[in-house]
Amino acid sequence: MRTRSLLTLTAAVAAFALSGVSPASAADNVLTTGSAGGDAVATNSTVTASLADGTTATLYSSATGSTGITCTTSQFTATVDSNPTAPGTASETLTGHTFSNCTSNNVGVTGVTSVTVNNLAYTTTVASDGTVTVTPGSAGAIQTTVVLRTLLGSVTCVYQATNGSLAGTAANADNSIQFTNQQFTRSSGSSLCPSSGFWTAKYAPVSTSDGAAVFVN
Repeated sequence: MRTRSLLTLTAAVAAFALSGVSPASAADNVLTTGSAGGDAVATNSTVTASLADGTTATLYSSATGSTGITCTTSQFTATVDSNPTAPGTASETLTGHTFSNCTSNNVGVTGVTSVTVNNLAYTTTVASDGTVTVTPGSAGAIQTTVVLRTLLGSVTCVYQATNGSLAGTAANADNSIQFTNQQFTRSSGSSLCPSSGFWTAKYAPVSTSDGAAVFVN
């Protein structure tokens, strides 16, 4: 009986010790690399993504239309500020967001000179359920300046996020972030630019600076 009790106690102590060797392994971080539940993305690291293969970024004048601006190249860069245990919400600072190779099919527009994201950096959060939220930073509203070439010369129009923030969805299937019909309102500029713009873009794969794909847990 004493032998059995001793063995039982020894096994219990061993199990307890093993369970405490690496408590972090029992709880994944919100952002990981390699796989869901993989290695935690370190704070202060950089994550980036370009448009998913075969997709474009669009700023259409209506949510259901196809008239507006189309860009075949776009990229974002962000710094990870916090990456807590899942379930939770990681935070990032969006430091760069670029668009190029853009065209327009708006009446009277002959070309797109530039599409520039203003007032960076923005604050970005990524929740365990895949919800991505972009909010303004200290520099001001989420804003984009569009310069168009028209039959009447060059015109500049400024758009701001209608709701003050942007909402996207992260998916582990292709390590993507999708933004769909995020509404912007023209705050200044020529009437040759639509009064509203609905922005859609899919970025994939989201990865760290060393090329490791980022998963959300």
